[in-house]
Amino acid sequence: MPALQESNAQKRKPEEVMEKPPLRSSTASIPISPYETSSSKAVTSSKSSSGPQQNAVVFSPELLRIYYDRLFPYEAMYDWLSYGVEKDFFNRREWSFTIQPTPEDEIYIRYQSFKDLEEFKSAVIKRQPNKIDIGAVFTHQPKDHNNLSKDVFHTEERELVFDIDLTDYDGVRTCCSGANICNKCWKYMNMAVKVMDEGLKTDFGFNNLVWFYSGRRGVHCWVCDESARTLSNDARSAVATYFELPLENEEKSLDLNTSLHPMLARSFGVLEPMFLDHLVGEEGMGLLSNQEQWVKLLKTLPEEARKAGIAAELDKEWTKRDVSPADKWKMLKSRIEKETKKEGAKKQRKFKGDESERLEMWPIETVFRHTYPRLDINVSKMQNHLLKSPFCVHPKTGRVCIPMDVSKIDSFDPFNVPTLPQIVSELESYAKENGESKNIPDWQKTSLKGSMQFFLKTFLNPMKNEQRKRRMEEKAKEEAFTGDF
Repeated sequence: MPALQESNAQKRKPEEVMEKPPLRSSTASIPISPYETSSSKAVTSSKSSSGPQQNAVVFSPELLRIYYDRLFPYEAMYDWLSYGVEKDFFNRREWSFTIQPTPEDEIYIRYQSFKDLEEFKSAVIKRQPNKIDIGAVFTHQPKDHNNLSKDVFHTEERELVFDIDLTDYDGVRTCCSGANICNKCWKYMNMAVKVMDEGLKTDFGFNNLVWFYSGRRGVHCWVCDESARTLSNDARSAVATYFELPLENEEKSLDLNTSLHPMLARSFGVLEPMFLDHLVGEEGMGLLSNQEQWVKLLKTLPEEARKAGIAAELDKEWTKRDVSPADKWKMLKSRIEKETKKEGAKKQRKFKGDESERLEMWPIETVFRHTYPRLDINVSKMQNHLLKSPFCVHPKTGRVCIPMDVSKIDSFDPFNVPTLPQIVSELESYAKENGESKNIPDWQKTSLKGSMQFFLKTFLNPMKNEQRKRRMEEKAKEEAFTGDF
């Protein structure tokens, strides 16, 4: 077995490797022996002020087996990713499994495909993947890709997807870094979801989109309209870059001008109140909560403004008297407006031309630099890019990748998401209290119920109804065209 794994890993083609490849990888169909309790290692959480208790088991092969046997929503996933298309649509979809046959070994398998719901379900239950990724729909079954030329085997369609991760906010968040998160910095995700959701719907007219919690430190968006699924790579890149701002270089200007793009103007209207509520005060990032922090922010004013003494004057005033962080921001904006606002031809201003415009745009740039969505843009650009499957369980946290209600995004708490040990325990409790009811789906017996009902009611069922209506209209047109004249 090990020899076969290593051999296939060495033969692996570059396009079969993700950005951060696991220890071993293979595209071969390798028989996997079941986990053994005696040799398997359960994953435990580390101590965190906002997370689970130290040494609490959050993930184990035994718990995962129960989840895949009884709780993973195979039927809903099949209905979703079939899009009501008959023939061989579903079996041309690429799936990827990350499996762990032993605690020390991890194998990553791309280009898996399944002819129907039963084969998909059987494969997941057999392999018990720690992670499932979903790829594009190809011209042929992905499992046959080694026998097909690139001229014949290529992507045909794929949902337009977006990936936003809190690690990309490490330059602006002051509470956590890396994989660590807390309720303070999670507000960045709320901001990103609000901006992106409105932009995708209003500016591009997409209707069928759904947001998912990644299970650890980020969010994913799946845009499933047919017009989105069939976008070329160039078109996907255009949509993604439409939302992009050059936020990586903190010293580089965003090059905004006073004629702000309507999308950015709308985004600023959403983000500035959240900037005030969640970032300037001590309860947030503390940008204006104490002198050390506000001096750091004032140093980002344009050089001309600092030379003119604006920063020093405000620092002196804020040090002298007690001013709330929100009021500091208002005073700062008011001072900038006073210096840049035109009040007749006789008004003599310290700042002219480009200097005045840079200062005028500084509050907007500052809000965007701290709140605007930071996309992993490469995920969105290519049809062939994989993204974690919804309803997976994150092996590091034990949290299920559940859908998020955008209308209630401000109340979403990543630390209150159903976890693997929690829902398995709920299944057992339900059976003790009510017996093993076969007429009720097992997910309805757990805290997954709300998430699944939301997914079905607000996304999957409306999309299926829309598809059904479109097929009826197409059939009626066809009958009218071929009828007697």
